[in-house]
Amino acid sequence: MTRAADGRWSEVGDGVLARRHPELDLTTGLVLGDRRALVVDTRGDARQGAELAGAVRMVTALPLIVVVTHAHFDHCFGTAAFLPCPVFAHPRCRTTLARTARAQRAEWATYYRDRGDPVTADALAATDPPLPDHPVDPEASVDLGVRAVRLRHLGRGHTDHDVVVHVPDAEVVFVGDLVEQGAPPDLGDAVVAEWPATLDALLALRPAVVVPGHGEPVDARFVGSQRAGLAEVAALHAAVAAGELDAAAATRRSPYPSVPWPSPP
Repeated sequence: MTRAADGRWSEVGDGVLARRHPELDLTTGLVLGDRRALVVDTRGDARQGAELAGAVRMVTALPLIVVVTHAHFDHCFGTAAFLPCPVFAHPRCRTTLARTARAQRAEWATYYRDRGDPVTADALAATDPPLPDHPVDPEASVDLGVRAVRLRHLGRGHTDHDVVVHVPDAEVVFVGDLVEQGAPPDLGDAVVAEWPATLDALLALRPAVVVPGHGEPVDARFVGSQRAGLAEVAALHAAVAAGELDAAAATRRSPYPSVPWPSPP
């Protein structure tokens, strides 16, 4: 295990590392081959990306490939620190990032200033995230040398463009925010009705270790439990959409907070 001031590596499989970051309890990843290494997500601004790139270089000098799981700032605004290299993502991730980067930057810079963290606010305000340039639609294979890694869009869930990183020989899957540990799922940009089926597709990969976008690595049982909670939310969401339940009643019955309920007919 390698440790640094702004995060820590842990080995979740042979040559497969997860890195926990105190800021937002984010988890990034590193998959090692013998000819290339793959980085999963790049953190939330240029300064944080540079810290992660330095931590990666403490582990390996191999040429790098980056995968962005989705377009939320904390997972992809640090990408410039890794260039030049291929950057993989779903095509809708590229579109969403191009459309929303300015608004995300303004919203979260304000959040950090209000929290009394001008250093992070300034770093974020000065970050212009590069767009991914290699599509995952719906999947792609990356040859790292001694191992192949599968990049898959299993369906819509946390966003409409989530990508997972499947390392078959290690039975590890990095899933971005399709799964969260230590906090409830973030439903702000979710495709609620389809999220449970996407997690069914994830479980069909039979992972031994699932690395969420935030929190500690988990197992399939944890994913199944979160899938059950999301299925409850999806059923309530459908009932509100059909006019069978109002939003206040759905909120009281929901296992997760902050659900963006639809407008009734």
